[in-house]
Amino acid sequence: MESLNREPDLRVRIGPLVLPNPVGVASGTFGYGQEYQDLVDIDALGALYTKAVSIDPKSGNRPPRLVETPSGLINSIGLANPGLPAFLDEKIPYLQSLGCPVVVNVVGETESEYTTIVEAIEKRIGVPREGMKGPVDGYELNLSCPNVEKGGMAFGTEPELVERITRKVRKITRRALVVKLSPNVTDIAQIALAAEAGKADAVSCINTVVGMAIDVKTCKPLIARGIGGLSGPAIRPIGVACVWKVARAVRIPVIGLGGIGCANDALEYLLAGASAIQVGTAIFSNPRAPLEILEGVKTWMRERGVEKLKDIPSLFRFPS
Repeated sequence: MESLNREPDLRVRIGPLVLPNPVGVASGTFGYGQEYQDLVDIDALGALYTKAVSIDPKSGNRPPRLVETPSGLINSIGLANPGLPAFLDEKIPYLQSLGCPVVVNVVGETESEYTTIVEAIEKRIGVPREGMKGPVDGYELNLSCPNVEKGGMAFGTEPELVERITRKVRKITRRALVVKLSPNVTDIAQIALAAEAGKADAVSCINTVVGMAIDVKTCKPLIARGIGGLSGPAIRPIGVACVWKVARAVRIPVIGLGGIGCANDALEYLLAGASAIQVGTAIFSNPRAPLEILEGVKTWMRERGVEKLKDIPSLFRFPS
C-alpha cells in the first residue's frame, strides 16, 4: 500500500452517536473527567466513559482494594461513586462543558435500578437534539463488574437478563446504548447476541477478569474482599480473542478494551474487529496514554495508506 498524505477518517458511528476518533477512556479509570483536566486534553478524546453511576452513593469495598500483579492490577473498588442525585447536580454541569462525547456508565443492584437511573438522567437533560452535543451522549450498561455482591456480573452471565435489561433501557432513551460484557462467561458471543437482540447500539468487551493474589507470609488474600478484577497487559490476549469472537457474531459495533497501553495494543483490537477502543489501567501511570495511542494509530494508517478506520479489520489475515 502507498502512504496516505491526508488525514485518515477516524470517525466511528455508535447508533446515533458519531465519535470523532476511536480512542476513549474506560469507565472507572478516568473519574468524571475533572480529575484529569489539568493533565490531558479531554476534548481530544474519542469519548469519555464515566465512572459508574448508581442510585445511592457507594463508598466501595474496604481496603486494601488494589494490588499490583505481574503485568497487571487487581482492583476491588466496588463501584464507589457519589450516587445519582450528586451526579445530576454536581457532575452534569461539568460534563456539559466538555467537547468530547460522554457515555455514562450505569450500574444497578436490581433490573429496575438501571431504568430508574437512565430515566432520571433523561429527565434532567431532555431529548437529544439533532447535531447537538449534550452533557450525556450515551449510556454504557455495566452488566459485568466482578467486584460487587449484587448486580454487576450476576446480570451479565445470563443472556435472557442481558436482553431484558437492555430492551427496557432502550425504550427509555434515544441516545447511544452500549452493553459492557464480562469475559467470565462460557460463551461471550451469546451474551453479545443477547445485547444486540435487546437493541443495544454496541457492546464493549471486556470488563476485568476475576483474579486473586495471596500474601504467603500472612496466608491471606492481598485484596480484603478476596477476589477482584484483573486488568492491565496480562488480560490483553483474552480481550483481543473476545473481541474477535464477538465481532464475528454480531452486526453492531464492538468496543475493545483490556490491557491497551500503546498503539500496537489498540491496533490488535482494531484488526480483530473492534470499531473503537477504551484505555484504562495504562492511564494510572501515563495520563497521556490515550492521546499517544491515537497518534500512533493515525501514523500506522498513514504509513499503510489506510483511508478509513473502518477498513482496518479487513487487513486481518487469519491462517487458513
